[in-house]
Amino acid sequence: MDATPNIDAAADQPAEPDQPDKRSFLAMLGPGLVTGAADDDPSGIATYSQVGAQFGYGLSWTLLFSFPLMAVIQSVSARIGCVTGCGIAQNLRRHYPAPLLWVVVSLLIVANVVNLGADLGAMGAALHLLVGGPELAYTMLFGLACALLEILVSYNRYAGILKWTTLSLFAYVAVAFAAGVPWGTALYHTFVPQIVLDGQHAMAIVAILGTTISPYLFFWQAGQEVEEQRRRHVKPLCVAPRQAGDELARIRTDTILGMGVSNLIALFIVFAAAATLNAKGVTDIQTSAQAAEALRPVAGDAAFFLFAAGIVGTGMLAVPVLAGSVAYAVSEMFRWKEGLNRRPRQAKAFYAVIAATTLAGVGLNFMSVDPIKALYWSAVVNGVLAAPLMAIMMLIAVNRQIMGRLTLSPAMIMGGWMATIAMAAATVAFAVAD
Repeated sequence: MDATPNIDAAADQPAEPDQPDKRSFLAMLGPGLVTGAADDDPSGIATYSQVGAQFGYGLSWTLLFSFPLMAVIQSVSARIGCVTGCGIAQNLRRHYPAPLLWVVVSLLIVANVVNLGADLGAMGAALHLLVGGPELAYTMLFGLACALLEILVSYNRYAGILKWTTLSLFAYVAVAFAAGVPWGTALYHTFVPQIVLDGQHAMAIVAILGTTISPYLFFWQAGQEVEEQRRRHVKPLCVAPRQAGDELARIRTDTILGMGVSNLIALFIVFAAAATLNAKGVTDIQTSAQAAEALRPVAGDAAFFLFAAGIVGTGMLAVPVLAGSVAYAVSEMFRWKEGLNRRPRQAKAFYAVIAATTLAGVGLNFMSVDPIKALYWSAVVNGVLAAPLMAIMMLIAVNRQIMGRLTLSPAMIMGGWMATIAMAAATVAFAVAD
C-alpha cells in the first residue's frame, strides 16, 4: 500500500500563507450545505412523505436521531478530502486492494444511475402536474439542463448556483405551515420517541437511515473539499498542517449546518404529510409526484404548487451531485484528470462520465422499469455499500500513515463507528424483513 500523503492536487498551485481564514460566514458554507441539501432529493421526498402519510408524527424522532450520525460520517468524508487532498476513491486506490475499489465504484454507479432515473422522472412528473404537457420530454430536458450546467458553467459560478438552489428546500417549510400542523403534537413525537416494535415501523426506520446516509454523499463532499482547495489555491492539510485549525472548524460548521438543514427539511415534509395525508386517511404514497397530487384536494392548490415546485428545485440540486459523485469516483479510479474546476477540454473523461451517467438516468425512464422496484433495488445496493464503505472511511481517517497527526478525535471516532454500526444494523434489518 502507498502510505505517502498525496500532494498532487496542490502541486501546481501557489500556496497561501498559513494564516486564519477571514472569509464571511456565508462564504464558508459550501460542500457541506450542498451535500446536505442534495440528500433531500425527489426520492428522499417520496420516502419522507410515505413515512408521514403512513405513521403520522410517530416516526418524527428518527430524523432527530439520524442527524448526529449523518453529520459525523459526512464530517469524516470531508476531513479525508481536506487532509489528504484527494477523494474517497483515490484514497481507496492508494491504500487498499484494487478489487475492493472496483466493487465499491461499480455499486456506486448502479445505485446512482437508478437514483438519477427516479429523480429525473419525478421532476418530469412534477412539472407535468404543474403545467401539463409531455412528462418524458420534461424528464429529458431536465437531464440535459443539469448535465450542460455541470459541464459548461465555471466551478466558481456553479458552486454558487448549487448553494443558492438549496433555498428551494424551504418550499417544504411553507407547505408545513400551510398544512396546519398541530405543532405541539408534532414536536412531542419528535423529542419523545414512541418506539413500536413491528415490521412496518422497522422498515420505515431502515428507509429513513438509508435515505439520510447515502454513499454518493461521501464521494461528493470529499471531492468538493478537494475542489475548494484548488479554487482557493491552498495545499492539503497533510502538507500544510498549520492551517488545520481554521479549515477543520470550517468543515465542522459547514457540515453540521448542511446536515441540520437536510434533516430539518425532511422533518417538515413528514409533518406536512402527517397533517394532511395521514389525517385524511391517505396512507400509501410511493413517489414524490403522487404525494404532491394527493396534497391538492387535502391541503389546497398553494400547498400542492409549493410541494411540486420543490420537487423540481431539489432535483436540480440532487441530479448534478449524483452524476458528479460517480464522475469523481470513476476518474480517481482510472487516474483521469478530474474536477469541476477544470474546463471540459482539460478533463474530457470526467465530464464524459457526468454526461453518460445523466443520460443513463434519463434512459431508465424510457424503459419498462417499475420505478418503485428500481428504487427498492437502489436502496438494496446502497445498503450493501454504505456500511462497509463507512468502515473503510473510518479506518482511513484514523490511520496516521494517511492522515498524519490529523486523525480523528476520540469523540469523532466514537460517533463515526456508532453511525457505521447503525447503518449495518439497518442493512441487516432490511435484508431480514424482505
